[in-house]
Amino acid sequence: MAFSSGSRKGPMADINVTPLVDVMLVLLIIFIVTAPIMTYPIDVALPQRVINPPPQLREPPPPIDLRIDASNQIFWNDSPVAAATLQQMMETEVQRDPTNQPELRIDASSDSEYEVMAKVLAAAKNAQMMKINFVQQQ
Repeated sequence: MAFSSGSRKGPMADINVTPLVDVMLVLLIIFIVTAPIMTYPIDVALPQRVINPPPQLREPPPPIDLRIDASNQIFWNDSPVAAATLQQMMETEVQRDPTNQPELRIDASSDSEYEVMAKVLAAAKNAQMMKINFVQQQ
């Protein structure tokens, strides 16, 4: 009896893809079976259609230009104002329309005292002014 030695010269270069195909088919079957189970409805609260239109936006009132110069004089729209009457004037503006307040633009000189600025801000806070802006000097 003659047996062949089966000696090849070099490593085997073929890849056996049969186990890979078997595993992929098993995974495919698992996904096909479990996919219908995983679908379920999600409750989402969608917004309802608004029957009433939104209220018309009102045009904002003209802004109040408040200026403090180097001599600590306060000007309300270019008219000199005493610091004692400032809060009362702000309260009057707020009471005209509390939901649509004017913008308070404060332009303080760099040479003015901090105490005057603190009094102006305290008056605005006590008068419940909501829109306070500072003007940058150029």
